[in-house]
Parts: sequence; C-alpha cells; structure tokens
Amino acid sequence: MRETFYITTPIYYVNDVPHIGHAYTTIACDALARWHRMKGKKVYFLTGTDEHGEKVQKSAARKGMTPRELADQVVTNFQGLTPALSISNTAFIRTTEPRHYASVQELFRKSLGNGDIYLGEYEGWYCVPDEAYWTELQLEGGNCPTCGRAVEKRKEPSYFFRLSKYQDRLLSFYRENPRFIRPESRRNEVVAFVEGGLNDLSVSRTSLTWGIPVPEAPGHVIYVWYDALTNYLTGLGYPSKTEDLATFWPADLHMVGKDILRFHAVYWPAFLMSAGVAPPRGVFAHGWWTVEGQKMSKSLGNVVDPYEMVRKYGADAFRYFLLREVSFGLDGDFSEKELVRRANSELADKLGNLLNRTLGMLGKYFASVVPAPEAEEPADAVLSRCGRETAAAVDAAMEEVAFHKALSAVIEFVTKANEYVQSTEPWTLAKDPSKRERLGTVLYNALEAARIASLLMSPVTPAAAQRMWETLAPGAGTVEGALLGKNGAWGGLQAGITLPKACIVFPKIET
Repeated sequence: MRETFYITTPIYYVNDVPHIGHAYTTIACDALARWHRMKGKKVYFLTGTDEHGEKVQKSAARKGMTPRELADQVVTNFQGLTPALSISNTAFIRTTEPRHYASVQELFRKSLGNGDIYLGEYEGWYCVPDEAYWTELQLEGGNCPTCGRAVEKRKEPSYFFRLSKYQDRLLSFYRENPRFIRPESRRNEVVAFVEGGLNDLSVSRTSLTWGIPVPEAPGHVIYVWYDALTNYLTGLGYPSKTEDLATFWPADLHMVGKDILRFHAVYWPAFLMSAGVAPPRGVFAHGWWTVEGQKMSKSLGNVVDPYEMVRKYGADAFRYFLLREVSFGLDGDFSEKELVRRANSELADKLGNLLNRTLGMLGKYFASVVPAPEAEEPADAVLSRCGRETAAAVDAAMEEVAFHKALSAVIEFVTKANEYVQSTEPWTLAKDPSKRERLGTVLYNALEAARIASLLMSPVTPAAAQRMWETLAPGAGTVEGALLGKNGAWGGLQAGITLPKACIVFPKIET
C-alpha cells in the first residue's frame, strides 16, 4: 500500500460563482483526503482557480476592469468554500501566480524542444465558453458539441501539439492501467474516442492577451487548458525538484466532472508523456446534478448556492446528502426536501439518537461513568462483529470511491445498534439489581457503537463527528488525528471515564 495520497479538484473557472457542482467535487475530494489521513497516509489535497482565458478577458472588459482585477475580486468566492464546507485542502493554487507561469512554460518548452509542439495555422469553429476549436464535422446542429452554444469561425497562427503521435501510447497506457479512468462506463467512452483517431491539438492563441506567453514567441498565449492542467504539477513545486514533487507525484486521483474528462484522460497524460513526466494514476469523472428534476440554469433561478445551503442546514447535512443520495459517478437530482428527510431520519433519528439516549441512561444508571463490559452474550457478539465488518466495508467502499455504499454501511450499523438497545431493554435491566453487570455491558456496547460510527462518519460529517469524538473519547485528541487501525478497533471506549449526560450532534431540521 502506498504511504502517500495526492488528490486534486479541477481548478474552478473564476468567470462563474460557486454552485453545487463545485461543492460536490470539493466535498468528495475532502472526504477521500480525510479517509486516507485516517489510514495513516501522508496526504496532499490541492484545489484552486483557473483565471486565464477569453471568457475572463471579455467579462473584465465589460465591467471596465483588468482581467487581473476581476480574478482577484472573484477568487474569494472560491477560497471561501474551504471554511464554509469544512474543507481540509493542503493548498490553494491560482493560475495567475508567478510560480505557475514558470511551471507551464517549462512543460511547454520540453515538448517544443523535442518536436512535439510545432508552429502552424489553425482554421476552425471556436467556442468561447469552452475555449475549444471544433471541425465542421464535430459540430452538432452548427453549434458546439459540448455545450450546445454558438461557435464562431476563426483563423489564426497557432502552435500545435502532436497529439496524433500519442494515440497508440495512450491506448497501451489504458490497457496497462485499467483503473486509470473510472467509472468503467467513462473509461469505455475515452478508449472509443482515442481509438477513433486523434488530431493534433492547437495549444496557443493569438486572439487574446490574458494568459501565459509562449516562450520566445511574442503574440502567442498558451492554450488555457494546457495552462490549467499543469496546476497539478505547479502545486507540488514543478519544475523545481521539491520534496513534495518527489513525495506525491504521480497524483493518485484527479477528481473531475464528466464534461472535462477528455482533457484529463487524453490531453493531460499525452502532454506529460511528451515532457518526460509520469502520468497521474487515476482520473474519476462524476455526474451532474439536476434540481427538482430540472437542469440548473440562471434563467430558471434554480442554481444551488452552497453558501445558502450551509446557512440553512449546516455543512455536515449538506455534505452528507451530496455523497449519500446518489451512486458516485452517476447523475443526481438535488432536492432540499430530500436533504431534510435524510438529515432527520438518518443523522438525527439514528446516529444522533443512539448517542444521546445512551448517554442519558448512562447518567441515570451509572452517574455518567462508563462501566467495564462483562461476559459477552450472543447479542453483544453480533453487534461487535457488525462493527468490525462495517469498518472493513467502509474502507472497501472508499477505495472504490463509492461514498453512497460507505454511508449506507454506517447507517445500517447504527440501525442495528439502535435495535440492540431496543432488544436488550436496559431500562428493564435497571430495575433488577442482579442485572447491573449486564446493564453496564449493554450501555458500554451501545456507546462503543456510537464511537465507531463517529470515526467512520468523520470524513463526511467532520464537525458532528468531532463533537461525538470529544464526548466519547475525552482527551484522545481530535477525530481528524485518529487512525482507523488504532482507534477503529472494537473495545476502544475507555471504561471508568465520565461522559456528559447529553450530546445533541444532529438537531432536527424544522421545516
């Protein structure tokens, strides 16, 4: 097992405001970063903003600003997602940083030097929103095949990357690394695209000035996607031979939306192969969200604002819903009503209730002092085995990037823990002094189930998990510093300690 884990979000384009798509990708990356830290790995988690390109240049001009002024103003919207959504990223990168200019130009020079980039002339149909050229055959109904918007005819001198040269090498790479592109359906799409033949790619523009200059080529600006993708190297210090670069590259996972998979799974590895840099180990393309069955759009007024969701429901409930509601990789439908239902029925009624009711009984029957468990009965053995199996199931699901499976397993375990309390009836045991040891064992096991659940839930609901952890493991440090192998073993709850009489971690959301 690798002892390190490097995960990235795509860098978000500043000519936009944060919406559910940005939140979804970032939260998913954060959950994986937290999980791998809990497994004892050294983790690097990078996110940031893409600040060059024609869209930013035109938007700035309309507002009477320079592109840099616009980028500086808008970037705070994305930087603010970190505290708002409880994100634990290691670093935040902006493509307007001087270090990024050096990184992009060095990667470009390597391919230019070995003949993989050459000067030519490009004529084709250009889509400004997607910053992409298309041939006549690729257009759909005369519009961009990706976003469906109008395109414009352009002709300009351009540097080209010999993408066609890397067709066979890419196909070999996909065969040798079957988990490079996930999920499987997306992998099949990419392979079919590459098998269909690759054309050389235009990698410079002369029609704009807002970007990174092509080295020793006045008037040429490096193609915004070539620029943007290189952020994953810049974040680790490339082209300098830094400790971070040596430790974390190749990236373990680039998390992306399905609309930008081709850039990450075809263009990016080819650029790296050309420059003599190892390609990343994996790319995962997730689906899109509709809202109440409708496509998100500003005209419909149904764009989900992550800041608003956090204000109304809290970061934990919002994070939980996004990762619980849909199989990761498929499209999903966002519903506030469903978010409230899941938060109340699963987080409050099951997990929160397990902890709070058991603390109440501990206070009533044992003055809040945790009793040592005594002889194990069959019901106890079933619960402890379920706890161990759930930890293993969650680990397998997280390795699969199947958040819904991981969370489903935890909720099923918590449900069984509540059923254990119901079936053992501690309130009845408390009436018989001869059953005091049995009563203590039942309460210990119920609290231990809550402790294990808090650890397993912590990558997704970090704030609530921390409150549970402080309650059940006082003096044991933060849940963020807990280790699955050490702290996730059944029986870790310390007997003899005094716990609070109550802990409401998931208050009911009233509508």
